[in-house]
Amino acid sequence: MTSPTQPSSAPVVVTGANGLVGSRVVAALSERGAAVRAVVRRPGTAPALTGVEELVGDFADPTFAAAAVSGATALVTTVHPLGGDADSQRTVGLDGTLAIARAAAGAGVERLVHVSTAAVYDRSPGLGDVDEHSALAGDDAGDYAVIKRDVDLALAEVDGPTRVLVRPPAILGAGETSVWNTVRPAQVRDDERARRAVPEQSFNWVHVDDLATLTADVALGAVATSDDPEAGPVAGGCTAVNVAGEPATQRDYLGAVTDAIGLEPVWEEGSAWTGQIRADRARRWGWEPRVGLDRALAELRAGLRARA
Repeated sequence: MTSPTQPSSAPVVVTGANGLVGSRVVAALSERGAAVRAVVRRPGTAPALTGVEELVGDFADPTFAAAAVSGATALVTTVHPLGGDADSQRTVGLDGTLAIARAAAGAGVERLVHVSTAAVYDRSPGLGDVDEHSALAGDDAGDYAVIKRDVDLALAEVDGPTRVLVRPPAILGAGETSVWNTVRPAQVRDDERARRAVPEQSFNWVHVDDLATLTADVALGAVATSDDPEAGPVAGGCTAVNVAGEPATQRDYLGAVTDAIGLEPVWEEGSAWTGQIRADRARRWGWEPRVGLDRALAELRAGLRARA
């Protein structure tokens, strides 16, 4: 996959530009020479990088959203309140994302890239590997999975831009807001129940830098559109694409966390999903992860030990 030699002068808009994923996407776009409008809620929190303009406001507000996407070539949406209740998740993650997506469609924005999640798939025990054709999660899958599923389904109905739903599993990468490098390890440290897992249960993951690489390249049009979703995003359509690193299990992840913080995991017997998130489509688009499991877990351990 190669980036355009001369990025368009029209900006790419990124929501949640101060979060783990959003900030890395902004950095990846800046490295490629793109102009970026970084949408944040608090002044001074957007990455201070070449070509980056900070926009402070609520992207769910139609007036602000329209101004933010005016003249833009692409919109990347990354915001979802992981710690919120169902109402706040729907208000921000669903209603807010749809507000700026519709503003982008109305402004003639060419590409809309939404960072979704592999949690939208049904991953019940006994099911095999998951790809973009797999069944979506049912209504009993939990607030996060159900609301993210509903966002994806709603974006499929926003006509106009070429829409790409990027679906990562657990996102590894250092950052204060990182769920898997910071938030989850704190739960493991403080709550014995969080140290319990079926060791063979799949831990599907991707490093945030590899996720940002694909997201930035799609936003900039480095991945050409196609009539076949296996070859590239469908022009004017809505195409899902999974991103995932090499196979891993809870023994790998939880074992690394507990080792770093000096506690013992509690391995349990029971049924668990042991399939893999297939990222073959992303690879056919030219994406290849650069961060392997050993490096990702070493970064995780180092961060936890530094904070101990």
